[in-house]
Amino acid sequence: MDQAEPGIEQGATTRLLGEWTLSRHAQIKRLLAQSPVPEGDLCLKQISALDTAGATLLIRWLGVERLQQIISSDTELQPERKALLETLTRAMGREPAARQKPPNALIQALELLGQQTETLARHFWQLSGFVGYVLQTLATVLPRPSRWRMTALVNQIHQTGLNAVPIVALLTFLVGAVVAFLGATVLGEFGAEIYTVNLVAYSFLREFGVILASILLAGRTASAFTAQIGSMNANEELDALRTLGLSPIELLVVPRVLALLITLPLLTFVAVVSGLVGGALVSVVSLDIALSQYLSILADVPLKHYLVGMVKAPVFAFVIAVIGCMEGFRVGGSAESVGQHTTSSVVQSIFMVILLDAVAALFFMEMGW
Repeated sequence: MDQAEPGIEQGATTRLLGEWTLSRHAQIKRLLAQSPVPEGDLCLKQISALDTAGATLLIRWLGVERLQQIISSDTELQPERKALLETLTRAMGREPAARQKPPNALIQALELLGQQTETLARHFWQLSGFVGYVLQTLATVLPRPSRWRMTALVNQIHQTGLNAVPIVALLTFLVGAVVAFLGATVLGEFGAEIYTVNLVAYSFLREFGVILASILLAGRTASAFTAQIGSMNANEELDALRTLGLSPIELLVVPRVLALLITLPLLTFVAVVSGLVGGALVSVVSLDIALSQYLSILADVPLKHYLVGMVKAPVFAFVIAVIGCMEGFRVGGSAESVGQHTTSSVVQSIFMVILLDAVAALFFMEMGW
């Protein structure tokens, strides 16, 4: 017989022979299936090789308690094999963990709701602290013209404002045309197509102009702020600024906030004009309303409706800029974190813009404005 082939020598003392390894797994399994468990002593000294696979089959054949007795009584067993067998017997001797009863679906839902509420509350707390920090820095910097970073400010105005004009104008032009088509369809049933002009005017002066411009900036600019500051944070550039005694808020956040405070009202004006032009095109082409009549109806719209829309633009600009910058500071040291916080800044900015707009609409309605 091959010396390496596993075997069992029966006698007063049963001896295990050969290699009890993974390569002999099938042979060992057949051998153990044909051999009864010995009643007397068992000698493991003549096993030429033993690994985890062979030891596992041996434990299943003899049982955990029997093998533990053999290990403790066999003084000639090599230390490394004794350690292997003891480790496996401890592992296989553990009782399986009791199967936990699945939690109630209602309890799970309430737990998830509580966790989300806690996360949201913590986030708003951090946001309010960051807003206070930015306002404090603005109050420190603005009275001191020597600390103004005009180059950074002009660069941010160019990126956030001038580069956004084409997309804002195009989108609001199309939305204005859609609103005019919708108004003509609904009001035409009552013979009141002429009021389509008022519908377009009021909707863009009060709501659509500032809302569409803000949502576009939330997706375009807030994400850019987060990605830029987040990349600097991941590359430890912000730590380098702090080491030099410079404030990242003053150098990076203040120019971006001021740039949006300047550009969003201007983009809102562009959005309002483009939306009214889109509505005028539909009115002239589809509703046979003369351009002069369209303009005369617009001239009769009170100025307060335009001011109601414009007064919201600086608030939305500040919120978008602060959220975009704050998410950039929260970025970790990986590219994945940059992507996650960029997405988060866009979602939060759009949510806050719509929420604040709803609150403002209720306030102006109660005030009769």
